[in-house]
Amino acid sequence: MGNAAVAKAYADIIAAIAVLNSVLNGAVGSGSVVSSEADPLRGLEDTCLDILSGAAGVEARMAALKARAAVEYADTAQAIASPGAPVQAQEMAVTAEVACALTIGERAAGALLNQSQMLTTALPLTLSALQAGTISWQHARAMVDEAATLDPAGAAALEAHFLDPEAPNPARGCPAGEMPASRFRHQARTWRERHHTESIEKRHAKGVLDRRVEYAPDQDGMAWLSAYLPADQAAAIWNRTTAIARGLQGPDEPLTLTQLRADIFAAALLGGGNPAEHDPGQVPPPRALVMVTVPVFSLLGATEEPAMLDGYGPIPASMARDLVANGADSFYRVLVDPRDGAPLEIGRANYRLTTAMRNWLRLRDGQCPFPGCSNHSLDNEADHILAWDKGGTTGVSNLGQPCPKHHRLRHTSAWQPTPATKNEPPGWISPTGRHYKSEHQDWEPPHWPKEPKSEARRNGHWLPTPREGCGDPDFVHIGLSLGENGVERFLHSTA
Repeated sequence: MGNAAVAKAYADIIAAIAVLNSVLNGAVGSGSVVSSEADPLRGLEDTCLDILSGAAGVEARMAALKARAAVEYADTAQAIASPGAPVQAQEMAVTAEVACALTIGERAAGALLNQSQMLTTALPLTLSALQAGTISWQHARAMVDEAATLDPAGAAALEAHFLDPEAPNPARGCPAGEMPASRFRHQARTWRERHHTESIEKRHAKGVLDRRVEYAPDQDGMAWLSAYLPADQAAAIWNRTTAIARGLQGPDEPLTLTQLRADIFAAALLGGGNPAEHDPGQVPPPRALVMVTVPVFSLLGATEEPAMLDGYGPIPASMARDLVANGADSFYRVLVDPRDGAPLEIGRANYRLTTAMRNWLRLRDGQCPFPGCSNHSLDNEADHILAWDKGGTTGVSNLGQPCPKHHRLRHTSAWQPTPATKNEPPGWISPTGRHYKSEHQDWEPPHWPKEPKSEARRNGHWLPTPREGCGDPDFVHIGLSLGENGVERFLHSTA
């Protein structure tokens, strides 16, 4: 290295890593570590976890350093380039140099330069969090990807929502850096869909024009077949194939769920039909349910606020209205009225859950509440946090809905859930005593229409008018819901 200070800094880093390796080697070799722990094995556990968590923070800081160095190099190379040099040639030269320095392909180097430029110029909070080690490079990439299609104000609002606790409407629940990057990407995408300056209806219409099926050969006589479809169609196909596959599983079925899903998909497209139909007496007809949560004003067309498709995220209001109006059997429509909602707490009168409570758990948690688990499947199992035989109640604040894998983990290991609430799923305490938060839904208040329709008189009730000084009518005060009778007619219309 040409710079002595840089060379010494990296030598110190390498020396520090060697120290950590020696600590780990000594711990593993002797079976004990220098620790205040009375139990040597517990001390070894803590040492390994400390190294892992510390490594994550260092990796994040190094990623921020790489991003800054890449941008600074590109700017410097541009400054010293010949004034008449073609811009494209200069960019190619810079990309090639970065690729060689990092021993990566030029495509990857180009992506790194673009992401680094976005971080250092448009996403200061994200760069600061990366430099502080509170988010990973994968989190930063997700932020870059979601902010790339927003205007500067939208990008600033996006990162402020997740990274600035003093923002007007900060994200709720698990902090961005404490959830896996894949889950953070979902949260950031959901926020972007809700707040994009161009309506989701327009963006969806453009996306529909790009629908396609793609085919890519792979190794060992295999190939990939994928489809780019509207979200409601894709979710319905996925959940139906999953439901059929689960119906075929049993003690004598050697195929995995993944294998069955692929076989059902191929059989349906190639004209082989549903494998379950070969023995209809053995497998009940599948009914794959997907929750669609529709804001009532959006359902009525008073606003264009996106609905939420379970396992996917925001969908256009028009898609949700179509699902509701056409009564699609694969979709469970959720309309919550605070005046007559089903009771959620039933004390100790019953051990088993009501259907309403199971649906509430799905709405509250979104997926299995174990940190990092994205299992949205309908076979997630309601579980009493404080066991029934120890006095636990059957109410949503004492229930989680872990997937089968993490339900088994809870009952076969020392992993334990923490208390939940009506609005937040349980977190988890590991066998080492560390507490891990669970992600929960980043709800936002529904949008109210700017003005209620003036002529409405339904079943003898005039719609309320806005109170003086207020833009919206006081529906809660007078005990009415906007278009309530219209909703009823809409849902039960035979037309």
